Formats: sequence, structure tokens, C-alpha cells
Amino acid sequence: MSWTLLILAGLFEIGWAIGLEYSDGFSKPLPTLGTAISLIISMILLARAIQDLPIGTAYAVWTGIGAVGTASFGIILFDEPATMARIGFISLILVGIVGLHLISGGQ
Repeated sequence: MSWTLLILAGLFEIGWAIGLEYSDGFSKPLPTLGTAISLIISMILLARAIQDLPIGTAYAVWTGIGAVGTASFGIILFDEPATMARIGFISLILVGIVGLHLISGGQ
């Protein structure tokens, strides 16, 4: 259950990170509200996940999910560069997330 909470926390992290772009420096009320709500949910889920998971593992996975998702959506939504090197390094982060899950025994 902790890994499920952690994955959900990471997905909400993607939501608030992308929301930052849409909020235009917090000048747009609805995107700003969505960003704030996503941030709060992400933090609550992370806090619940670390009750059973080591903080170092949980934080690395949480930020990794956020980084992979945000970078991917940046490419799709905001025309950020999709070079082979960039995709390769994003993939390495994903490999790290999977590796941390595997060595944790899937707690």
C-alpha cells in the first residue's frame, strides 16, 4: 500500500509542477488553485508513504516520478527539446525508480 501511495504522490507532484507553468507566476486563479491542491495532496500522500518506507527511498522515488513525468509533459505540452540524450537520461531516472522498488522488496 505504501508504494501505491508513493506513486500517487509522485503523480500529484507532476500535477503541481505542470500547474506552475499554467499558473503563469500564480497570476491565474484556477491553475494556481489546482497547483496548490495538487501540492497539498502530494505532500499528504508522501507523508503517509514514509510511515512504512525509508525516507531516502521514498523521497528519491517521489522526486524521480515528478522529474520523469514533468520532463515528459514538458516535451509533449510545451515543445521542450526531445533529444536522444535527454530521453536517455530521463530513462535512467526511471530505471533508478524501478531499481529502488526492486531492492526494497516492494514493502
